[in-house]
Amino acid sequence: MSPSTSLLDEGKSYGPAGSSLKLIDLFCGAGGLSLGFASRFQSVWAVDNDEAAVQTYRENFGSHCQHGDIVSILESESHQIPNADVVIGGPPCQGFSLLNKGKEGDPRRHLWIPFLEVVQLCGADLFVMENVPQLLGTPEHKAIGDQARQVGFVVRHAKLLAADYGVPQTRTRAFIIGCRFADPACVFPPKRTHVNPKLDKINPNDYVSNPKPWRTVRDVIADLPVPCDTEIGPEPPLDLHFGRNPTALSLDRYRAIPEEGMNRENLLRAAPGLTPNCWVNKRGGTDLFGRLWWDRPAVTIRTEFFKPEKGRYLHPVQDRPITHREAARFQTFPDNFRFIGSKIAIAKQIGNAVPPDLASAVAEAVYSLLLQRLRV
Repeated sequence: MSPSTSLLDEGKSYGPAGSSLKLIDLFCGAGGLSLGFASRFQSVWAVDNDEAAVQTYRENFGSHCQHGDIVSILESESHQIPNADVVIGGPPCQGFSLLNKGKEGDPRRHLWIPFLEVVQLCGADLFVMENVPQLLGTPEHKAIGDQARQVGFVVRHAKLLAADYGVPQTRTRAFIIGCRFADPACVFPPKRTHVNPKLDKINPNDYVSNPKPWRTVRDVIADLPVPCDTEIGPEPPLDLHFGRNPTALSLDRYRAIPEEGMNRENLLRAAPGLTPNCWVNKRGGTDLFGRLWWDRPAVTIRTEFFKPEKGRYLHPVQDRPITHREAARFQTFPDNFRFIGSKIAIAKQIGNAVPPDLASAVAEAVYSLLLQRLRV
């Protein structure tokens, strides 16, 4: 497998899969979840209120993606929800984020309600809800489970580490699965396909036989050249492999921390005169302005990965932040997946997405459950 190859792009189409199993994707974004489910399920309806993300979804999956607010759509008498076997989606999660602690009234915390309404309206026997790990254990988590059980679902949840499923990134996400006809615990959480090579001992029951080592930064971006442009290009993979125009001060800061793994604390020790006062005074996060390591997975890719002051987003050896193409590869989007929008809009789509290879592992668990239904 080449560095630019996802587990999902070996001769695979990203449009309807021709499957008899139907899928609805709510809060779909660019389609990371749908891409992970594409080998087993046909997407028949998708919804998002981000216009650029909807254009990206349509470009890759078809015209059935609707731009709009799910609450307003459900309130409209004219709209018909198509039948589906599975509903997937990630209700906007900022309300559960550590950055939003104390905002109990955040309406984004309650978008699971229309999600479950669609599950009922489309007749789905399964649903998969994805969110930040902070959701688990909250009153909203309990309410989701209680409501789903009241209408006949058995509900399970788990935190999944993306690196354990072939994603070169230490991103952790929460998944809640509900099933009407079986206990999801028989297949969920899915067995891990990759293992941290630093572990001395593992529980073999948690892994597939002969798991592969975690994929690393080197594995997926080492083949890319030094970016030589600052704008979106015409052809992949270099279309999204563009740099920025850093100030002289920014370049001096990058050069002051030349070794992989260094971060703002190394900058303070090496070049206190180049260090912002807020970092001198120890305010803000600690793992900022850091270089990635070649032989480890990347950190969690967020929507502003192109700003090194927002996280560990500097290239391991080059004096620059990571590019959009590198971020997309860390998320396991294939190079031929087509993103639509401005540079900022595309970064938002990449950072907000569920890594498709992680979604694929969940999709296999869901498919296994549906096979059980067919055997009954």
